[in-house]
Amino acid sequence: MHPDLKGVVEVQQLDQQVVELTVLIESLPKQIQTLQSQLDDFIHTHEERKKRLTANLKERKDLEGEIKAIQEKIAKHKDQLYQVKTNEQYRAMLKEIEGEEGGIRKIEDQVLEKMIESEEIQKHVQEAAARLEGEKARVASEIKRLQEERQKDMDERAGFETRRKELAGALSESVIALYERIRTYRPSPAVAEVRDGLCTACNVLLRPQAYNELRRNDAVLTCENCSRIQYYIEPADEQTEGGKGTRVTMS
Repeated sequence: MHPDLKGVVEVQQLDQQVVELTVLIESLPKQIQTLQSQLDDFIHTHEERKKRLTANLKERKDLEGEIKAIQEKIAKHKDQLYQVKTNEQYRAMLKEIEGEEGGIRKIEDQVLEKMIESEEIQKHVQEAAARLEGEKARVASEIKRLQEERQKDMDERAGFETRRKELAGALSESVIALYERIRTYRPSPAVAEVRDGLCTACNVLLRPQAYNELRRNDAVLTCENCSRIQYYIEPADEQTEGGKGTRVTMS
């Protein structure tokens, strides 16, 4: 294979690897942020439940205070029953006591609801408290792993970029300029394999003469349709006229 053709194919392979690694590198900070946000949400929910539990206790105490105040009022009214002078006043007092006792029952229902709510919140708080340190450790470990993975990818990308610079520097100026121009104006790839007479980039069938010329791999040629640089790899099972199997490699 022509040295420039082999070189430009390898340059493209390195460029593709650099792009893939860049996508991974750029995605890792978002993954780290997502992990940290999940932990922050977990902690925030836990703290909000603790606040709700404290508020629930205060609400129950306030309701119990209301019950006590009404009970004191009822006791006072019962003492006053012995001081009324008419049946009408007596019945009115009993009715008032009955209404106050009904009020107590309603408040007691609210207290019961608060107690049920408190038990449920307490359950979640205890479960979260038991998990909290484990969640912190898990997230810290995962973030560390992602950071190490990102650094590894960055080092690998730097190696590819160095190798790419070396290969590009060894190419003729016209070929590397052609490659860079195609990369600018055409979607990837800039260098396309021809397989079964078709350009694999634009899927257009080559003219027989152009196909035969391309198969020699002794020059840098471009597709007559999409202008991409083309190369050919002979299938492993293709036979020569003498019956011996040959394969054109990238070497």
